[in-house]
Amino acid sequence: MKSQYAQYGCGLCAPSDWRNFDTSPTLRLQKLPLIGHRVRNLGNEPFPKNVEFGDIVRGLPLAAGSCKAVYCSHVLEHLSLEEFRAALKNTRDYLEEGGVFRFVLPDLERLAKDYLSSDDPGAASVFMEEAYLGKKSRARGFNGFVRSWMGNSAHLWMWDYKGMTAELGQVGFRQIRRAELGDSQDTHFAEVEELHRWQGCLGVECVR
Repeated sequence: MKSQYAQYGCGLCAPSDWRNFDTSPTLRLQKLPLIGHRVRNLGNEPFPKNVEFGDIVRGLPLAAGSCKAVYCSHVLEHLSLEEFRAALKNTRDYLEEGGVFRFVLPDLERLAKDYLSSDDPGAASVFMEEAYLGKKSRARGFNGFVRSWMGNSAHLWMWDYKGMTAELGQVGFRQIRRAELGDSQDTHFAEVEELHRWQGCLGVECVR
């Protein structure tokens, strides 16, 4: 069986050399035969055709040990702690021995340091906004529920490097290190890593 590259929470970034998964309800609706074209015409950029609907928490349609590498960008912070731990276990299961898991997400330590070192009266609001832990406004009623369900933008659990390292180690990952944009020895990661998603954030690489 040929090793494959997989990413989850891919959004619109779907290189042909990768298996690309996303849980967006919009993606699921776009793939429906009768109403998919209507969803695609609502003004949002459609998902590429090679994006598959897949939930890392419930499990992706990947065989155990079938992946040379797995990647995700700004996904793990949207999971509850219980979901996060299930996602890490599943990710490790999909990797072959020696396979690489790389990911990037907001850096709680940086956000906290910026907040604590600031004399700006609005520092708390900046922290809440950058951490996606608060809401400036909330649409109510049915439309508000639909927007919230479709968007799934809230952060449910934030991480720093120390806490993340401990969680990865508990699952069995090794060679855990901070990662920077483009510093992987495997050039395939250049196809999925985007500068604006790494700036000021916490990147991590580890090995099964």
